[in-house]
Amino acid sequence: MKILIINGPNLNNLGNRDSSHYGSESYEDIVQSVRNQAATLSVDVSFFQSNSEGELVTFIQKESKTCDGIVINAGAITHYGLSLKDCLLDARIPLVEIHISNIHKREAYRRNSVVESVSVGQVAGFGTRGYIYALELMVNYLKNES
Repeated sequence: MKILIINGPNLNNLGNRDSSHYGSESYEDIVQSVRNQAATLSVDVSFFQSNSEGELVTFIQKESKTCDGIVINAGAITHYGLSLKDCLLDARIPLVEIHISNIHKREAYRRNSVVESVSVGQVAGFGTRGYIYALELMVNYLKNES
């Protein structure tokens, strides 16, 4: 089982961002934690981060043919990324949307997600630990759907 872990704008800057919303862990810390959990679950994970919507779309178009699911934190693109949404629809594989902060308790514009309607679920507000939860949810979903 292979799962793509995709991250959008500014997530490469974790550890330097507002810790009240994003915690103090770096992007590399998250990658290591998810890799450790993936090994425990016996799944293969592939990571990608970009500050560009076009690069995210290109990566998904290329890699979705060889994976079983996606865990995605699209960052700010979550709120307006219609080309990303179309790409995820075209991929025809399940995905779980993840947000480090609770987007439903923040500014109104953050509550809108174009990714939500194409996701099997959303994890928000559990800090960086949410990546582990999202991975576990995706693995369980894939096992139960097959």
